[in-house]
Amino acid sequence: MLRSHLTRLLEQAASGLQKDGRWPEGALPAFSVEISDDPSHGHLAANWPLVLARTLKRPPKQVAAELMAAVQVDPWFDHIEVAGAGFLNAFLAPQACAAAIEAVEAAGADYGKETAGSGERILVEFVSANPTGPLNVVSARAAAYGDALASLLTAAGHQVWREFYVNDAGTQVEALGKTVYYWLVKDQQAAVPFPEDGYKGDYVREIAQAFLAERGEQALFGLDQGAAISMLSQFAVDLIGRWRERDLLAYGVRFDRYFSEQQDLRAAGRVEAALAELERQGVLYSQDGARFMRTTAFGDDKDRVVVRKDNTPTYFAADVAYHWDKYSRGFDRLIDVLGPDHHGYLGRMRAAVAATGKPAESFEVVLVQWIRLLRQGELVAMSKREGDFVPIADFLKEVGVDSARFTFLLRSPDSPLDFDLALAVSESQENPVYYVQYAHARIASLLRQGAAAGSGDLLLLTEPEELLLARRLLSFPEELTHAAAARAPHHIAHYAMTLAQEFHAFYNRHRVLGVPEPLSLARRRLARAVGSVLKESLALLGVSAPDRM
Repeated sequence: MLRSHLTRLLEQAASGLQKDGRWPEGALPAFSVEISDDPSHGHLAANWPLVLARTLKRPPKQVAAELMAAVQVDPWFDHIEVAGAGFLNAFLAPQACAAAIEAVEAAGADYGKETAGSGERILVEFVSANPTGPLNVVSARAAAYGDALASLLTAAGHQVWREFYVNDAGTQVEALGKTVYYWLVKDQQAAVPFPEDGYKGDYVREIAQAFLAERGEQALFGLDQGAAISMLSQFAVDLIGRWRERDLLAYGVRFDRYFSEQQDLRAAGRVEAALAELERQGVLYSQDGARFMRTTAFGDDKDRVVVRKDNTPTYFAADVAYHWDKYSRGFDRLIDVLGPDHHGYLGRMRAAVAATGKPAESFEVVLVQWIRLLRQGELVAMSKREGDFVPIADFLKEVGVDSARFTFLLRSPDSPLDFDLALAVSESQENPVYYVQYAHARIASLLRQGAAAGSGDLLLLTEPEELLLARRLLSFPEELTHAAAARAPHHIAHYAMTLAQEFHAFYNRHRVLGVPEPLSLARRRLARAVGSVLKESLALLGVSAPDRM
């Protein structure tokens, strides 16, 4: 609202200059309006005179002066002035503060959201961790990001579907079953060695104990080793799936579907159907006994194997079938949230999407970088196969859902992150989530102390700190839209921190209670509006906004 408001005001002034013949007709170059770092230099700054100078072939300051002379009076702005080499600095008026409060009050929890529902149908696939062990803290970052992104896209007016791809087919699942089998029979069959590709975590013994508790030893009677391992593999994957869903629900993450590679893709014949379609398109060829997809025809750096020499489909073939299935369900856009080790995945999957005839831009991949978990300055090892890792359940028990999610979402997903466990649980201003939540709790406490008996006079809100809060509130709709378009939940996290900081500064400088009632009521309405937007911002990130701390 705020940047676009000034943009329209300046564009209207330029249009008037063109109609008067003082400026040439035709399209004018775009420009940016930014929130000023130093409010003494204006609440907003526009660089249009600098951009226009080349088009109009006159000095930027002259362009700025002409624009200024043509700008219509607007109640949101006290004044606009020319600064520097040709910037326009705009200063907000009390009416802008009133407009901000009234807009938040009118929209409530929907402030800034696009409610028309005319957006794309988007499938966001995230986490999709291998089902061979409990979710660990590495997956927690991807879960926080994917869930917040889906919430942002929904707020921006899109229809969003959350999906977890369960990679429950292949050698890794068999290796898990072998390991469970080892723990079940090692006391009876001393000659059975620990599997070379086995999993060493204590959780595998938990799976073995759960199998005995649920089905008993007799479930293995009469089965040869291969059949027993197959049964145990499925049992282990199902049990880990129950753990996974339990942990994600505790983390505030809900999926619309858990898509099984084994059941929903392979057993349903979708891999064979995809390969048949590729054959029909003529993009497969044989070489050295295997079948290749000519992905280089779609921009990949080399062709990819889709059927091995033993006639079994590759993981890539399954990925092609899975993404084709996504499109077949009517989604306009696919967003895959993957780990940093998937760089090589991008070219081949873009080729697979291109083979469907879908626009290349309809497929996106976000790579979430690794985290380093620090405990008293020491790195915590996180290797699932070696068994030395931090399960998400233990991690959340130590730091809490809110602190985990907010800390993960403070950084762009493409930036590595050091997670300081001590800072995450501290109740201090250095802990970002505590700082933001405390602002909301402070507002709630303030409103409990003074029940409003009227509306007050919002035009009394003229202090610099009040106008800064108005500026921040008015910018929220654009922040939300930009964060969704940029796939950047961290913009909302930083917005919440800045809004909290500006509220603390206002609260520390100005009394809300114990001043003349019209001003007190106005300041309470301002505080309530700030609290509402703080709560909405935190909700988009999956973080609570407590009333008491």
